[in-house]
Amino acid sequence: MMNLQLLNEVTAFIWQEGDMLDHGEYDTWLSLWTEKGTYIIPINPKETDYENTLNYAYDDHHMRGLRVQRLVGGESISTSPQPRTVRTISRFRVLADDGVNVTVRAAQNIREFRKESLKHYSADLTYTLVRAQGSFKIHRKVISLINSDDALAGIGYIL
Repeated sequence: MMNLQLLNEVTAFIWQEGDMLDHGEYDTWLSLWTEKGTYIIPINPKETDYENTLNYAYDDHHMRGLRVQRLVGGESISTSPQPRTVRTISRFRVLADDGVNVTVRAAQNIREFRKESLKHYSADLTYTLVRAQGSFKIHRKVISLINSDDALAGIGYIL
């Protein structure tokens, strides 16, 4: 039997994260993470051994902070001009719940508008969330782009 309350809680949390990213609330977004959390974008969307393969991103706490610093500081050519994004996250499914950690899979579609051009990216998201103070912290987020072969040329935001 599906726990609808848990599904509603993780859905609201993940929607909130997406809204923060679309509106550039990066410092608040950084606070959603556990200290040892990892943000992963594999090159091969079927890959599961992220530690031993090449990824577009494999960010720990320090690297997430540097990524945000580059985005807001204008140090990256891919952030000028700043792209506008709108993401839709749907198809939520709780895969596991051990009472502390919750694994959730969802679908994400992002529309990016930059330099008078509109691009579209679709991905499967897999989160490992840790229960914390009546909500959650992100321990791992894997963004498996369905078109990863050519998808990340000059991306200037966080997926």
